Amino acid sequence: MEKSRLSITVVNLLCLVVISKAIESPQYTALHKESEFEIRLYRDSAWMSAPAKQISFEKATRDGFHRLFQFIEGANLNFSRIPMTAPVLTSIVPGAGPLHSSAYFVRLYLPIKFQSTPPLPLPELNLKPDSWPNRCIAVRTFSGFAKDENIVAEAEKLSVSLSRSPWANSTSTKSDYAYSIAQYSSPFKLIGRVNEVWVEMDESALDSCKSNGLATY
Repeated sequence: MEKSRLSITVVNLLCLVVISKAIESPQYTALHKESEFEIRLYRDSAWMSAPAKQISFEKATRDGFHRLFQFIEGANLNFSRIPMTAPVLTSIVPGAGPLHSSAYFVRLYLPIKFQSTPPLPLPELNLKPDSWPNRCIAVRTFSGFAKDENIVAEAEKLSVSLSRSPWANSTSTKSDYAYSIAQYSSPFKLIGRVNEVWVEMDESALDSCKSNGLATY
């Protein structure tokens, strides 16, 4: 049993190395930039989502990503190999887990080639294609490792920054998720790590988003 757990851990770590070599990411337009956050308009996109029944953000991310990695390595009904993308996105739903803990959904953006017709995952992976309509997102970037001990503090910093900006009171009350953590770096990268907190904006902000734009990425 211990050997099996060790093997799974090693596989997860090796899998995450490819994050730093990712080529494709969801496309967005930067609408508003300040020193502590920015507002982005993300285009319609397709993702693959893994619900993770864990009480820890870190454990949920490892569990969800392990299944998603199997999917992109060919564990799908087409036996397709799918290029790795970035970021690995973990969305947090407070109070929806066991004993009123948080529930988690771990996602990978699907490459352009698979956006219109995502391969279906093998049933035992418990994955689900997830179609996102265009949405306005407030983003805060932070460095280091994303851990249970710091993600809430980073989300709170984004909330404070928004409260002091023209985007105050614009966060969505209809979103299924309180916030998401986007991770772009390999776990073996110790310096220059890139993470983001994402918070969805409401419909009025989305209308404003559609009529503005600084740069497209």
